[in-house]
Amino acid sequence: MNKGELVDKVAEKANVTKKEADAVLSAALETIMEAVSEGDKVTLVGFGSFESRERKAREGRNPKTGQKMTIPETKVPAFSAGKLFKDKVAPNK
Repeated sequence: MNKGELVDKVAEKANVTKKEADAVLSAALETIMEAVSEGDKVTLVGFGSFESRERKAREGRNPKTGQKMTIPETKVPAFSAGKLFKDKVAPNK
């Protein structure tokens, strides 16, 4: 499912226009990205949480030359699925 298909489904379920659904979805995603980039954790109960994690510096290899190189530490976005989301994807029998 891409963003356009998601907007269609949201508009249908919320009984709003596609334009309104797109505006709300875009604003929500933008707000989540801004918060995580500032170091905040965004938790949506039942769905999951978004946060920024530190990835430590490590040694790697240049794929072209095979030469060893140091990959610097960096921050990466991370998502952890909530219990309801996990149960929906893989229900316990």
